[in-house]
Amino acid sequence: MIYLGSHVERKDPLQGAVNRQADVVQIFLSPPQAWAAPKIRGDEHELLSAELPIFVHAPYLANPASANPAVREKTRRCLQEQTTAAAAVGALGLVVHGGHPTGGGTVAQGIDNWLEVMRDLEPECRILIENTAGGSAAVARRFDDFARLLDALRGAGHDVGVVLDTCHAHAGGEELSSSAERLIRFAGSIELVHLNDSKDDFNSGRDNHQSLGEGSCAMQDLLQVVQVANTYTVVETPGGYVDQARDLSVVRSSLG
Repeated sequence: MIYLGSHVERKDPLQGAVNRQADVVQIFLSPPQAWAAPKIRGDEHELLSAELPIFVHAPYLANPASANPAVREKTRRCLQEQTTAAAAVGALGLVVHGGHPTGGGTVAQGIDNWLEVMRDLEPECRILIENTAGGSAAVARRFDDFARLLDALRGAGHDVGVVLDTCHAHAGGEELSSSAERLIRFAGSIELVHLNDSKDDFNSGRDNHQSLGEGSCAMQDLLQVVQVANTYTVVETPGGYVDQARDLSVVRSSLG
């Protein structure tokens, strides 16, 4: 079943959903560009008890594939804190970018680094790995590498799911029209779709989201992803709740 929603502000996710007529929301629990642990805000029980499906996005600094041991340790601590806080609001998953090894690292090394981080982690919420747009050694830019990462983690006993970002797939050089079908083929299912148009061209390697129908992704390809994935879908498009509500309205009317 398809649920359509949006990334919303942390200060009032329920009102954010109302403003966008969203069936599902995604939130940050702490600043996305910092290592700070999530703070208790007092609405955790309200969100936990709400019928609104919620996903949490990890801070962008988290990079389990990093070649830097200090970054991996910070990432492990961050993901532990984030999954604990995500469980407190009833989140269906914690979204984590696949990441990349720094410097001259390889995809294989990035996968080994993921295994190290996960080995010492006791997640209280399921970790969902998102495909990424750039980096020649990124572990989840190319779908062949993404499949290797999933096989390694699941083979080690880790129950991880996947997130398909349409902007990242397009900018990362993966054919968008067939991306959901191919991802399901090796992942089994897609837990969440990030439905974003791309400001940049195919295989640009640049992660710049655009409102639906205003970028370089074909609208029919974006809709194809939603239909094939048949799951929770959120937009992370620019412009605030008015423009995001418009994006959701376009998708709803197009899907009938």
